[in-house]
Amino acid sequence: MPGGPNIMRPLMEHALVKTNVAAEYPDYLRDESRKSGVAESISFPTTEADVVSIVAEARGDGVAVTTQGARTGITGGAVPDGGHILNLSRMNRVLGIRHEAADDSFRVSVQPGILLSDLRGLLRRKEFDTAGWSKDSLAALAQFQHAGSFFLAPDPTETSASIGGMAACNASGACSFRYGPMRRYVTAVRVALVDGSLLALRRGRERAAGRSFRFTTEDGRGLEGRLPSYRLPDVKNASGLYAADDMDLVDLFVGAEGTLGVFTSIELALLPEPACRWGVTAFFPSEATAVAFVKALRGQAPAVQPAAIEFFDARALGLLRLQKASNAAFAGIPGMPESWHTAVYVEYHGAEDPVAEAVAAMSGLMLAAGGSEDATWIATNAAELERLKFFRHAVPEAVNLLIDERRRQEPGLTKLGTDMAVPDRCLDEALRMYHAGLDETGLDHVMFGHIGNNHLHVNILPHTLHDYAVGKDLYLRWARRTIALGGTVSAEHGIGKFKVALLREMYGDAGIHEMRDVKRVFDPAGLLNRGNLF
Repeated sequence: MPGGPNIMRPLMEHALVKTNVAAEYPDYLRDESRKSGVAESISFPTTEADVVSIVAEARGDGVAVTTQGARTGITGGAVPDGGHILNLSRMNRVLGIRHEAADDSFRVSVQPGILLSDLRGLLRRKEFDTAGWSKDSLAALAQFQHAGSFFLAPDPTETSASIGGMAACNASGACSFRYGPMRRYVTAVRVALVDGSLLALRRGRERAAGRSFRFTTEDGRGLEGRLPSYRLPDVKNASGLYAADDMDLVDLFVGAEGTLGVFTSIELALLPEPACRWGVTAFFPSEATAVAFVKALRGQAPAVQPAAIEFFDARALGLLRLQKASNAAFAGIPGMPESWHTAVYVEYHGAEDPVAEAVAAMSGLMLAAGGSEDATWIATNAAELERLKFFRHAVPEAVNLLIDERRRQEPGLTKLGTDMAVPDRCLDEALRMYHAGLDETGLDHVMFGHIGNNHLHVNILPHTLHDYAVGKDLYLRWARRTIALGGTVSAEHGIGKFKVALLREMYGDAGIHEMRDVKRVFDPAGLLNRGNLF
């Protein structure tokens, strides 16, 4: 316990702080990674002032603070490593709407604990609790309610993720192929620093000078330092601190996994809702034919670009067949003949006529690659699309159920899921790398994910702790090769506490040292989210 019990006592006496975490709040000691930690106290702030007060008091007492949102992450980032848990789940309000006249678009400002699913519902219904909203926000809301429909583009599989967590790890999802990751949509943030001061940043306003940065807090304190000198890979990436010449300084906090400060509000850019969304799941007789289809699809230039291109290997389909036969929760999955070896899911957004033309062009590519209209599912309305999305989301759910079953015999087991991405030119080499390692070790596995971005999740499914150890070694070998190809060790899930060694492989000791130097500018004692990234 950092600082000993006498130093902990003042924080524990804070009105919002609760103790006896293990007995009264055991769920908050873990996240979806299945990793469990320890903490001496927990709080559930509801306002920015609450956060400032708790964080400043913790710093004065020398107490480490772990920030939590919805705890849906799978890298252990929200798992406490002693000290205090700052759980932001009750900071779940929409704070205002802003109209952007330059492009006739809208921005929505939210507290970090609001869930993606809840925000989507509010945007769809256009109904908000406007208590405390400014006059400008109320005026913008009137415009918003009379405008068309708008949505937030980032779409992680877990829709119960919090917006703060999505910003903290630069989350993305299937539709990132078209829309990009969370970073692209964060237009302003308010950040509580560990000393209780506040930063208010707006995209386009605060920029680095080369690799040098300078911030001024709301109380006039200056903070300056240098960004890491490494070059980020030219792929979908969620690994470590963002750093680039003359970068927008909002981006330093997006993807920093809570290591520099605590989001107290986040403003997000909204996009006009497309008139229609169509989805197609095409089944192929082999992996090679499915990959040929993906390459052909990425190589064309239709009027409407696919929003998503997703992949499911033969083992993933086999696992779904097994669950459909034995688990009522998967009964809604349509039957799949054994000859359907590999699947590719493609989604299109836009006006109806261009989308229909794009799907027709896609169908030609599918047939040329070896697909068949008889082995294809198509969705042209919301209900049909939801069924196809259920199929896509059923794969990781089936994996988690399988691992939970095996944990009954071997409690120390977890799945080992890769989150690596490579440049376009290296897709075939990455697939060969995965297959060679899996053939060599004989490990149980499934492969699925965002093949449009060359970002496949290989989920290794160990039966024993020996399998787990072999899988970890294989994962490290894959990471080293991926880095050598110009890829990333984490494309969307972040580093958390599980992938610290992989981040070091990616940026080297020098890069980690530079990241630590940035952290010291904001958190000299290393109290925020201890164990994440470093």
